[in-house]
Amino acid sequence: MNSFLGIDTSNYTTSVAVYDSDSESFFFGKKLLPVKSGEKGIRQSDAVFHHTVQLPELLEELCREKFSALKAVGVSVSPTDEKGSYMPCFLAGAANARAISAVTKVPLFCFSHQLGHIAAVIATEKRFDLLEKEFIAFHISGGTTQALLVKPDKDKILSVKKIAESTDLKAGQAIDRAGVMLGLDFPCGKELDALSRKSERVFNTKPSVKGSDISLSGIENKFKKMFDSSERPEDIAKFTIQSICDAILLMAQSLVLQYGNLPLVFSGGVSSNSLLREVICSKYNALFAGPEFSTDNAVGIAYLSYLKYNGD
Repeated sequence: MNSFLGIDTSNYTTSVAVYDSDSESFFFGKKLLPVKSGEKGIRQSDAVFHHTVQLPELLEELCREKFSALKAVGVSVSPTDEKGSYMPCFLAGAANARAISAVTKVPLFCFSHQLGHIAAVIATEKRFDLLEKEFIAFHISGGTTQALLVKPDKDKILSVKKIAESTDLKAGQAIDRAGVMLGLDFPCGKELDALSRKSERVFNTKPSVKGSDISLSGIENKFKKMFDSSERPEDIAKFTIQSICDAILLMAQSLVLQYGNLPLVFSGGVSSNSLLREVICSKYNALFAGPEFSTDNAVGIAYLSYLKYNGD
C-alpha cells in the first residue's frame, strides 16, 4: 500500500485523508469545530486551538488502520491561490504536516484549500480527463462564492483564474445566517436544506447580476423581513436556497456564453445542497461530488499530493 496523506484545517472542519494509489481508494476522517449555539462563526484563535486538539486524534484513528508506506504528505496552507490569501486556521495543519514530513523524510506538498475542493470532485468522481483540459469550477461555500477558469499546470497540477464571484455576501453566509435566525445548528446547510424540502411554495426570485458577477446581500434583507412577518420557517428556508440557486444558475449561463461549452464542476459545502444540484443539472451536464466530498475534506489534498509526487 503506497499512501499519500492529506491534511486540511479549514475554518470549521478538521480533515485528514489517505489515498492508497495501489487500490485507488480513499480513507478519511473529519470533525467539525465546536461552535456555540446561536453563534454564526468562530474566532480564528479558537479555530486554531480546536484544530490543534482534534487533528492528532483524527490522525491516530486514521493511521491506526489505513496507513503504511507513506510516500508524501500534502496540506492546505491558504484559502485560495490568490496573492495574500491567508487564514490562521491553516497554520495548525501546516505545522503538523511539516513535522510528519521531517520525521518520516517524505516530501511535503502545499496547496490551497480551494484547489483541494476541486481535486476532491475529480478524484472521487474519477473524472481524470479534467486534469488535461480546461473547465469552469464553481467553489461555493461560507467563505467563497466564485467561478474559476481551471487549466492544467505542470507545476501546480491545476492553475485557477477567478472569472466571476459574489461581490458581497457569500452563499454559505446567507444560508448560515438564515439558519441561525431560524434556530438551526451552525453550520446550517444540511438542516436548512431539509427544512426547505417541507415547503411547497415556488418563489419568483430576482437575482442581482452584473456581468457574470452576482450580489446576494438582498437575499438576507428579504429573509429577515419574512421572519419578522412570521412566515413559516420552511418557506424562509426555501426562499433563501432558491434565491441562491437562481443566482448561481444565471452566473453559469453567463459564463457558458462567454467561454463556450466547457465542463462545469461544482465544489464547496453549498454544492451539497439538493436543490442546487437539481437546478444546475436540469440545464447542464455538470459534475458534483457526493455530499461528503462537497463539504470540507482532505481527500483532494491527498490526491494532489499523489499527483505532485508522481509528477516530480
